[in-house]
Formats: sequence, structure tokens, C-alpha cells
Amino acid sequence: MTLQRFDVGPRLSEMAVHNGVCYLAGQVAPDASQDIAGQTRQVLAAIDGLLARAGTDKSRLLMVQIYIADLAEFPAMNAVWEGWVVSGHTPPRATVQAALAKPEWKVEMVVTAALP
Repeated sequence: MTLQRFDVGPRLSEMAVHNGVCYLAGQVAPDASQDIAGQTRQVLAAIDGLLARAGTDKSRLLMVQIYIADLAEFPAMNAVWEGWVVSGHTPPRATVQAALAKPEWKVEMVVTAALP
């Protein structure tokens, strides 16, 4: 299978697809003025959009890595996550506290998903 890259920029691609697997770059909220719940909803919407472009969806997530700036906001982020993730198809996941590239970003997610 050939390697496909999507939204290739000078520093990174937003997504790569190879050998039946879809790899997303870290997704952050375009409107960083929102609280953790709002930023999480934006990130998840971006993930949905990229996965759809690759021909897959959140029911096929293989692994998710979540970076959160403040662990005190972990419950609010999880509340949005739990409303989004497909019951019975919850992926392996790791969540760590991290200093993100911009101080206004509260959450960043990196996703790997299988293609159908």
C-alpha cells in the first residue's frame, strides 16, 4: 500500500495513511480562548474530520495519546471525551500533563486509527 500524506506543510503533515493505518498529528483547538471542554470538543471534531477524509472513523481508534496542560481539568476533559467515544470501542489511551507549545492550549490529542 502506498503512503499518503494529507495537508502537508513545511514542518508536518496533519495525517498520514499507510498499510491500513491512519496516523494523525497532534490536534489542538483552533479557538484557544475556550475552556477545556470547548477546546476538547474542537479537538475531537478535528479528529472526526481527518478520520472521515481517510475513510475511517472513531469506532476504529487503535490508540489515543492525550496531553493536558493542567491535570485539574482532567475530569472536564474526560466528560467531553466520554460523550464522544463510541461505547464498546474505547481505545487504549494515555493522558499526561505537559507544557504545550502555546500557553493558551489546554489539550492536544494524537490519534492512530485502523482503516476499514
